[in-house]
Parts: sequence; C-alpha cells; structure tokens
Amino acid sequence: MVKTILERGYGLLNSSKKLDFLAPLLMRLYLVPIFWMAGTHKIEGFDNIVQWFGNDDWGLGLPFPFILAILAIGAEVIGAIALLLGLGVRLMAVPMMFTMIIAMTSVHGQYGWQAIADANAPFSNERVEAAVEKKEIIVSLLKEHGNYEWLTSSGNITILNNGIEFAATYFIMLLALFFIGGGRYVSLDYWFKRKMLPNA
Repeated sequence: MVKTILERGYGLLNSSKKLDFLAPLLMRLYLVPIFWMAGTHKIEGFDNIVQWFGNDDWGLGLPFPFILAILAIGAEVIGAIALLLGLGVRLMAVPMMFTMIIAMTSVHGQYGWQAIADANAPFSNERVEAAVEKKEIIVSLLKEHGNYEWLTSSGNITILNNGIEFAATYFIMLLALFFIGGGRYVSLDYWFKRKMLPNA
C-alpha cells in the first residue's frame, strides 16, 4: 500500500519534469523589467549616478564611480536582455548578483530588512516603528486638507523603508538561475547546447 502510494507520487514528480522549464522562465521574465528599468534609468541620469556613486557626503563614496556606473549599467541592461533571451544566463547572473550585493551593503543595509515600513512585519526595527506615527499624521493631513479618496484610489499610503528585502530577493532568484540555468525549450542556452553539445 505505502509502496504503491510512493510509486505513484514519484511517477507524478517524474511527469512534472516536463514542465520544469516554467520555474526558470518565470524567474527570468520577472527579473527582466526590474533590471531593464534600473539600467535605463541610470543611463538617463548618468552624470547624477556617477556623482552619487562617488560622493562621500551625500552619496555612496565608492571608488572609481565612472567605471562602476558603466559596469552597473552594463550588468543591468545586458543582463535584462540575456534573461529575456535565455542567453548566457549563468554567466550574466554573476555580475547581476554582484550589483545586488553592492546595493544591499552600500545602499539598503543600514535600513534593515524591510523594503516597506510595516511595524507588524517580521524584522521590524525602530525606523519602521517610527514610520507608523508618521503615516498616521500623513493620513490625517490628507483627510483634512486633500481629496483623500482620490489620492488613495490607486492604493493605500505607504512609507518606504528602503531595506534590503527586494535586493536580497532578486539576489536569491539570480543565484537559483546561476545553478539551474535558463531552463529548457524557451532559452537560447538550451538550443545552443543541444546543437553544439548534443551528448552533454
């Protein structure tokens, strides 16, 4: 009885392998607009990005800001295209993960985990808890002096905490793609490998 159930379970798992291309495909497609927008926004404001990267007073104080800005743009824009096509996914995941590490350590790390300030969420810190009172004041001001229903018709008022949550999530997704690749059928990597290394 137990053996039969296990055999059926493993049979279902084996048949699901036909769909195992979906997970890497969806991860790739999820990440494409994120990195594309990040890279193209850096291109549009290139001079400001270079200054922000290099300035010690109000920026990140990184060395070689011009070179780092070019490398960041390259990783994000070329990486987005690579993810879309499924071309060189494992290779491009490395510089993209590196940009996420820089983002977490240089930009977001000081604010803790949460991207959105929510005092009820795990890993809440003093900054997040202080945001609760600020949000209440903002809401009361908008209700008293603004058209609150219209202002919130696209969603609730939120306060950005700017923690590492999003960057860490993207890093984990890229790490998974580094190990599993772009997936079967809908990635150029798959077809190139089949053509050039049919026995691999």
